Amino acid sequence: MTSETETRQASHAHHTAPGGFPAPDGFRADTLPGIRRAGVDAVLISEWDAETPERQQAMAEGAARALRAAPLPDGLVSQVYLTGTDGRTVLGFGQWADGEDGHAGASQPAVEAGGARRYRYYRSLLPQGEQPEPGCVVAVSFETTGHEAARQLVDGLLDLLGEVQPGSAETSRTGSGGISSNFHISEDGTRVFNYSEWTDEAAHQRTVETSLQQGGAVMNLIASIPGVTPLGFKRYVTPRGLVRT
Repeated sequence: MTSETETRQASHAHHTAPGGFPAPDGFRADTLPGIRRAGVDAVLISEWDAETPERQQAMAEGAARALRAAPLPDGLVSQVYLTGTDGRTVLGFGQWADGEDGHAGASQPAVEAGGARRYRYYRSLLPQGEQPEPGCVVAVSFETTGHEAARQLVDGLLDLLGEVQPGSAETSRTGSGGISSNFHISEDGTRVFNYSEWTDEAAHQRTVETSLQQGGAVMNLIASIPGVTPLGFKRYVTPRGLVRT
């Protein structure tokens, strides 16, 4: 456990990113955000297609460099860019503090290109054992006809699974790599975004091939809820950006 002194020291230290760019005071560079951290209001999520691995890397690195070079708004909690394991997609994930509308983040060129959508964090499936470090983020999206359908989807999944993340240490003898699933609902009620944390890509694939097959309990529940259309998932790794300490 980190001591109070270590925490204070970390909050004032410059953290240098792999590309050699130091993080501003009060931020950590190139790490995953705390999804359930207190004080977050708006969440801006964008996805865009870079078409090739080379352009994908250039887009993520360029967005992170531009972020570090610009004045950071007081309300920015985190802005992170992750690269898809498909070699072409980039995920932008930005958190904004209570009372901040996030419009400053939406004006960033990379976010604009990805068509940022505004979300609010809603509920999570959580690990009950010791939580390992995430090595892969799985972005699962649903189209919904409104807030009622969106909440019914999330509430139904949490009720079905007992609010425990599938694949975590509590749901199997050894755990299979699942860490948490964190559901966000768009402000207009037309999307549900699940930011799901896994130990690695292979762990998620094992779960897809077992408990997430058509005809299983999870997929049957999703199919039974009116106004919900699954949009699939993408896997992301290698965070670039800034997270407030």
